[in-house]
Amino acid sequence: MRTIKQLHRAQSAPIADLITYRALPTRSVEHLDPFLFLNHHGPQVYPPSNRGLPFGPHPHRGFETVTFILEGDIMHQDSGGHQSVIEAGGIQWMTAGSGLIHSEVSSDAFKQTGGPLEILQLWVNLPAKDKMVAPRYTGLQASQIPVVTLDEGRVQLQAVSGTWSGTQGAVESPAGVALATVQFQQGGKLSLTIPAEHTIFCYVIRGKLQVNGQSAEARQLVEFNYDGNDLHVEAQSADAVLLLGHARPFGEPIVAYGPFVMNSEAEIRQAYADYQAGKFGTWQE
Repeated sequence: MRTIKQLHRAQSAPIADLITYRALPTRSVEHLDPFLFLNHHGPQVYPPSNRGLPFGPHPHRGFETVTFILEGDIMHQDSGGHQSVIEAGGIQWMTAGSGLIHSEVSSDAFKQTGGPLEILQLWVNLPAKDKMVAPRYTGLQASQIPVVTLDEGRVQLQAVSGTWSGTQGAVESPAGVALATVQFQQGGKLSLTIPAEHTIFCYVIRGKLQVNGQSAEARQLVEFNYDGNDLHVEAQSADAVLLLGHARPFGEPIVAYGPFVMNSEAEIRQAYADYQAGKFGTWQE
């Protein structure tokens, strides 16, 4: 069984009126290669006639954003011409690659009527050889993502990418990153075999879980050592929810500055120059 190195608690980092907890990076952990960043927005309830999410047009280069819409919705637009409104249970997977501009805001309907909102955004690094691939975007509603039912129905695993209990996820990750959200009824058990050399990403969204014999609760990130293949999770509360992923670490230099993640400071400077020169596309309202 893989041993746990440390539990990291997400830190409060509100953005305007949006409740936000930063789970990665924090004072105790910088990154879990190739997982770079996780913001947990909400849960909260927006009133009618609200301004919605505050993420207007901004650039990215060199990594991928994976957004999990647990409640509420997100209206996506980018300089590559992609547009969508993804609702609760859906995901957005954007490969920024060589660079693009995007916005993630609430739909007009959500801003008008309000309602519950809870969203996770995860940044996943790209290896050096893929930093400058052409940008792409996939937006999927809940009904388009395979669900694996385990432990006599007490565990529901939403297979976003990678292979989970023989089921292929909805998105093919260019870097071989496996991601899933897992919902547990109380007492539900999940047992998986994950290669010992892979980084495991294990973030408790809601409830309380026992992870390889250690308790972990909502807004805690579990960091593992690289010393075993077995992962065992058991729900200690009703309606626990877990964000789970794994991938082979790249072992490459990580230089992150603002919205860009590259392998050197020179590449960061080039990203800013290219963005200012209009090479990330044109933004159209």
